[in-house]
Amino acid sequence: MKIEDAAARLEALGNPTRLKIYRTLVREGHAGMPVGRLQERLKIPASTLSHHVKALVSVGLISQVRESTTLICQAEYDTMRGLVDFLVAECCAEETECKGARTAA
Repeated sequence: MKIEDAAARLEALGNPTRLKIYRTLVREGHAGMPVGRLQERLKIPASTLSHHVKALVSVGLISQVRESTTLICQAEYDTMRGLVDFLVAECCAEETECKGARTAA
């Protein structure tokens, strides 16, 4: 992963509302969650939710699919794993003895 991509994803997650949205979708699993239910669960106005979802989509952390008239948001688990792997890839690289932190992801 390029450092610019990692920085953009971390920046997106640095907003408390976006982090709540993302964590909710990660917990929901691969099926995702309809936008309306996400809005109800997090008690976020529709326009605010739309703004934050757009930011998460733009950096590849979530995706949206339309099923008939329903818009479903889904966490992109491969992107999440890639970001975590990027963060720990060089863990303890300068130490002569690493206590297994590289396998944390």
